[in-house]
Amino acid sequence: MSIIDWPKEQRPRERLLQHGAAALSDAELLAIFLRVGIPGKNAVELARDTLQRFGSLTAMLHVAEKNLALGSGVGPAKCSQLLAALELSRRAIHEELKEGSRLNSTQRVADYLKLLFKNRERESFVILFLDVRNKLICMEEMFSGTLNHAAVYPREVVKATLRHNAAAVILAHNHPSGDPEPSDADLTLTEALADALELIDVQLLDHFVVAGTRLYSFADHGKL
Repeated sequence: MSIIDWPKEQRPRERLLQHGAAALSDAELLAIFLRVGIPGKNAVELARDTLQRFGSLTAMLHVAEKNLALGSGVGPAKCSQLLAALELSRRAIHEELKEGSRLNSTQRVADYLKLLFKNRERESFVILFLDVRNKLICMEEMFSGTLNHAAVYPREVVKATLRHNAAAVILAHNHPSGDPEPSDADLTLTEALADALELIDVQLLDHFVVAGTRLYSFADHGKL
């Protein structure tokens, strides 16, 4: 049955307008994005089948980023729009962090970092530079590496911190393996960076390890 033949209160677009986007399932949100289905399937059925085929929304977006096509009615044009929407989300959260209140909420930073590292296949190390009120000055990707290693140099971290005139920093890197638990090398590096930053009177507020939708906070675990 075509969606236009559904009762109005069951149609995804009308449900979004009445109840908000959070009330919709992944399939319903994707259906609104797709707008139309294919012969034999309406947009919701197409969206549901697409998500089931890839196993999850994250896995689907990962394939979209690599291939720019998902097949079965979701070609390069739709994939490009999906990736544009994902990047807009990243930028919107970045703007909110930069222009909004202090970065004193783990969840606030976590949401941004999960989007930032989403689907990255190599380890990357980023720094969020903060002013004296813990508001974001900028975010900079400092180092990138292999599947399970990114060489980080404390001297370069200190130089960048001084260049941005930061009063505090938040460190973050990803684990493409999917396990957010910090390694012994992560623990040693964090201690070395905290000591180096202390010498220039800059506070290390936290170090996050991001693995997909999972995240480890050094501060929350009493490691800082």
